[in-house]
Amino acid sequence: MDSIDRNILVALQHDGAAGLAELAKVAGLSVSATAERVKRLEERGTIRGWRADLDPAAVGCPLLAWVFVALRPATSDTKFREALLPLEAVVECHAVSGAWSYLLKLRVATLGELETFVAGELRRKAGVERTEIVLALATVKETAILPVAPADDDEE
Repeated sequence: MDSIDRNILVALQHDGAAGLAELAKVAGLSVSATAERVKRLEERGTIRGWRADLDPAAVGCPLLAWVFVALRPATSDTKFREALLPLEAVVECHAVSGAWSYLLKLRVATLGELETFVAGELRRKAGVERTEIVLALATVKETAILPVAPADDDEE
């Protein structure tokens, strides 16, 4: 990946709806060459998808919580992971080091919904031994924009 690809990625992170003509200006390329670069970034999996950045409160899930999950010894991680995939409240799931097995980021409407989810949906999943919930009282910064490292122009 060279500096042109990186410039395209930075521009797309800030405005995913940018047209190819606008991206071409950023890239310093023709529209067709820019389109080819974007297509290649998609094919490589560098661009994983296209979506809108929604305001959680506006769509009915203002409550942000993280849930630490410990699995019972000898529990299959695969079964736990598969069980989480269809759960819409889980917006992120990370395997972590330390005393916990996983850290989940949840978005729900209310504390009652959070309680129902953790006590019902989550604790019934295969192998969950214990959980701990951390609530966000306020969100100071939340972004999906990644710091794209500068390119070594010898790369490709």
